[in-house]
This record gives sequence, structure tokens and C-alpha cells, in this order.
Amino acid sequence: MKLVMAIIKPFKLDEVREALTELGIQGLTVSEVKGFGRQKGQTEIYRGAEYAVNFLPKVKIEVAVTDDLVERVVEAIQKAANTGRIGDGKIFVVEIARAIRIRTGETDADAL
Repeated sequence: MKLVMAIIKPFKLDEVREALTELGIQGLTVSEVKGFGRQKGQTEIYRGAEYAVNFLPKVKIEVAVTDDLVERVVEAIQKAANTGRIGDGKIFVVEIARAIRIRTGETDADAL
């Protein structure tokens, strides 16, 4: 089992969710986050004063999948979230040691 985490632009969330739903993904977690990478933030003008926005708004998606779905999930996220511009985000894949469904007690792949 793997946990696929993707940090993407907020306006791409619906496209990514639809792409994952087409793969049969039944659940995911979404968090609003802030951060920066190569963009290094941006400068904005507010009430005539210029100030730096050091952290840009992003969306973090987390989805737990079985090993056989990992590549398809990563490809779907990459395609749906891509704008071709700097700041499109990152995808991380990490190992899940154990998963348990609280309601039923099912474990590992059955809990996903």
C-alpha cells in the first residue's frame, strides 16, 4: 500500500478529483495549505503599498492506494494538475505500513 500526496494549484482540484474518480478511487483527503518552491512567493500591492506574499495557497491531496494502482494514480494526478507553468506542484509517494478501518476493524488493503 502507498500514500500518494500531491500539492497542486487550488483551481485544479476538481479536475484531479474527477480523474481519480474515473480510476475507481473512492476516497481522498484534501487540505488547504500554503508553501513555496521555485516561485519563491510573489509581490502584491494592497492599498497602494507593495508587500511580499512569501507563501502561496495550494491544495494537498492525500490518497491511499494498493500497490497496483500507484502508477495510474500518479499519472492521473500529473495529467490533471498540469498547466505547464511554474508552481504546478509536486507528487510524493510513501509506503503505508498499516491501515485500519475504525468502524469495521478491517486492515490493510481491505481498509482502503
